[in-house]
Amino acid sequence: MPAPRLSFEFFPPKTDKLEEQLWACIRRLEPLGPRFVSVTYGAGGTTQERTHATVARIVSDTTLTPAAHLTCVGATRDEVDAVARRYWEAGVRHIVALRGDPPAGSERYEPHPGGYAQAEDLVRGLKRIGDFEISVGAYPEVHPAAVSADADLDFLKRKIDAGATRAITQYFFDAEVYLRFLDRCLAAGITVPIVPGIMPVTNFGSVQRFSAMCGASVPGWMGQLFEGLDEDAETRRMVAAVVAAEQVRLLQANGVDEFHFYTLNRPDLTYAIAHILGARPKAG
Repeated sequence: MPAPRLSFEFFPPKTDKLEEQLWACIRRLEPLGPRFVSVTYGAGGTTQERTHATVARIVSDTTLTPAAHLTCVGATRDEVDAVARRYWEAGVRHIVALRGDPPAGSERYEPHPGGYAQAEDLVRGLKRIGDFEISVGAYPEVHPAAVSADADLDFLKRKIDAGATRAITQYFFDAEVYLRFLDRCLAAGITVPIVPGIMPVTNFGSVQRFSAMCGASVPGWMGQLFEGLDEDAETRRMVAAVVAAEQVRLLQANGVDEFHFYTLNRPDLTYAIAHILGARPKAG
């Protein structure tokens, strides 16, 4: 089976030490020739400057194609537009457009009075600025704030009708969850690629906590696989590689050939999984 098309997500560093770790991660994964790499944006835009600096450096210092995350949170339309223009001027042509999480201390998302209300509006605004390639988020198990699965799917359709060219899913662990979602997308007339987001798991406890907040289900079999490994990081990494590679293989068997990896800035695990899937360093 040929290697699938891959993309990787990094998060911007908060300290100089983490900056070194991030660049070691980027250099480790660069030879695999991913379609693009995305750089996230802190809640409420807290890492905006570091995100921009990281993305601009990826453009100038690597062979990679970067995609910058941009959210609606805590900024006016003019401020968001100015950030988008800076990206365009820096040579960035791909944006991951997201509504964004509520700022720290807020329970619910409230649109900024002078800002873009939802991702759909942000997509439209970006298209006015430049002919960006735009990826948006999709939620196979429904966004936690959505009133229903149908309403959530309608949101996705509107983001795509506004000009998005691809959707990247929230992570999930059960292939069935994604395949059922794909059927619903097709039935709703959504024809752009719906790229599965893959989260390699090494710390089962923290994934359980995070999944409870973002509405992703964690199957019982996963808990059994990590049982008794709290003090055994090496075995956890091996299990994580096998679980993620198996998940991708199952999706490939169902005709899926593109995957987005949430690396958590840990390159070795993602590199090992990509290798198992047939990805090899590009010559040159």
